[in-house]
Amino acid sequence: MGRPRTNDATVKERLVECATELLATRPQESVTVRAVATAAETSTAAVYSLFGDKEGLIGAVRDRAVAGLFQALTAVPTSEDPLADIYALAAAYRRWGREHSHLYSVLFGGVQSFKPSGAVGAGDPVRPLIAAIDRAVTESVLDGEATAIAVSLWVTLHGLVTLELAGAFGASTAKAAFRSTILATLRGWTAPAVFLSLRHDEPAF
Repeated sequence: MGRPRTNDATVKERLVECATELLATRPQESVTVRAVATAAETSTAAVYSLFGDKEGLIGAVRDRAVAGLFQALTAVPTSEDPLADIYALAAAYRRWGREHSHLYSVLFGGVQSFKPSGAVGAGDPVRPLIAAIDRAVTESVLDGEATAIAVSLWVTLHGLVTLELAGAFGASTAKAAFRSTILATLRGWTAPAVFLSLRHDEPAF
């Protein structure tokens, strides 16, 4: 059986999938055009034809990761409770990371990694989370500068998901650690009046 056509959509999809897996499991320098082509059972010409070069292929992998996470967060409905919305977005982030561990590793593991800056741009996969934080600050539910809150929450969230994907937690421990840690982080940024109410009424997130 001959190798598939170099410009077929199926070949393109397979190259992205293979590149994703290799980038998530090997040092970037070892992920060559030839290695990806071999894994995808096609030729190196296919990579150059479809993506231009290795960087174009890596960019396609990263674009898929950004789009996937953005879509997962965008799908979270908005409610009247800003804190509940932020928690729901954090849960969606964790769920996407668990379901797409290779893409998560590529996006946040050092290969052209996304670096949250607080700026909301078209290439920002956590834009819905930042928007929810902005809303909570505007409504005086969270007390602080929105960018500082976003970085604090993302560092916490990323640490939890990374540890879970690395196998540091069992299933039940990971779930409990996620809930308690995200709630503690949100409490740390709540406005005084909101914090007092949270001390007495556990939010039903």
